[in-house]
Amino acid sequence: MDLHRLHPTTRRQKSKRVGRGGKRGTYSGKGTKGQKSRAGAGVKPGFRGGDNRLWQLFPKQRGASSKPGNSRPHAKHRFYQLRHNKSAVVNLDVLNQFSEDTLVTPELLVQNGLIESADNGVKVLSNGSLTRKLEFQGLEFSATAKEKITKAGGIIK
Repeated sequence: MDLHRLHPTTRRQKSKRVGRGGKRGTYSGKGTKGQKSRAGAGVKPGFRGGDNRLWQLFPKQRGASSKPGNSRPHAKHRFYQLRHNKSAVVNLDVLNQFSEDTLVTPELLVQNGLIESADNGVKVLSNGSLTRKLEFQGLEFSATAKEKITKAGGIIK
C-alpha cells in the first residue's frame, strides 16, 4: 500500500452557497438590512457599537502591553482592579507578652487573637522593641525587625 493511493471512504461535503435561490433564498439567514447582513461586512472583535474598546479604556503605562512573554500585563481601571491578598502584620512590641524561649508560629498568633487569620502569611514589623528571647518559625520579617530580634537573643528558623 502506498500513501499516495489512500482515499477517504466518505465523500467530501460541499460548502453551502446561500443567497442563490432555493431553500435559503431571500435574506439567506442574515435578516434584513444592517451592517451584518451585507456581503463581506462584519464587526471587528472588540467593537462595542462605536464606544471605546475595552482595552482602550485601560491606562497605558510602562510595561502595560500584553506582548508575548509579558505574563502579567498592567491592569488598572475604574471598573477593574487587581486586589492582592496582603499578609497579616504584627509589631515587635506585641510579642513581649509571650514568655522566654517560646516558639512563635502563625498558629500561636491566631490562638492568642493577635491576628485574624494566617492564610496569606504573617509579617513581623519593627515597631517597638523586643525584650524577650523568642524563637520564630513560619513568619516573614522586615530587615530592621530581624536585627532587633537577633539583638535581643532571638532565633529565626
